[in-house]
Amino acid sequence: MLLQFAVGAVACICNIVIHALVMLVLVRVAQSVAASSRLPPSLLLTSIMVATVSVLMMAHGLEVFVWALTYQMVGAVPAGADVLYFAFVNYTTLGYGDVIPVERWRLIGPTTAMCGVLMFGWSTAVIFEILRRALSVVSTMPRPDNRTGD
Repeated sequence: MLLQFAVGAVACICNIVIHALVMLVLVRVAQSVAASSRLPPSLLLTSIMVATVSVLMMAHGLEVFVWALTYQMVGAVPAGADVLYFAFVNYTTLGYGDVIPVERWRLIGPTTAMCGVLMFGWSTAVIFEILRRALSVVSTMPRPDNRTGD
């Protein structure tokens, strides 16, 4: 049991490192883009949010891949099962139950789910922080004068 938790902890720490690096870059880039953009505020906010969520989805995909590699290395998935599919099902807490880890590695699925929940929560917080920062930049942008040259 201790080995399962140790392996899960290493995989989760890898996920945390990936997530932290992606978050750091996302926040800095979004803030820089918002500060230097000439786009209309609504287009700027939309662009920043689409880019942010797209990058976060890629980060989560990479994190699932880390779990799949972990499962493969320790032999946690029964022969013939799709390791990446199993990692996605656990990471997203879907829990279909159509693939069950081998007896020796039963606790790695819940460990993956716990890590996935934390990563999704973290992503949600970052999405709102980036939106908050972008909105604060947009609110300080000069507004075009709509008067008709009287």
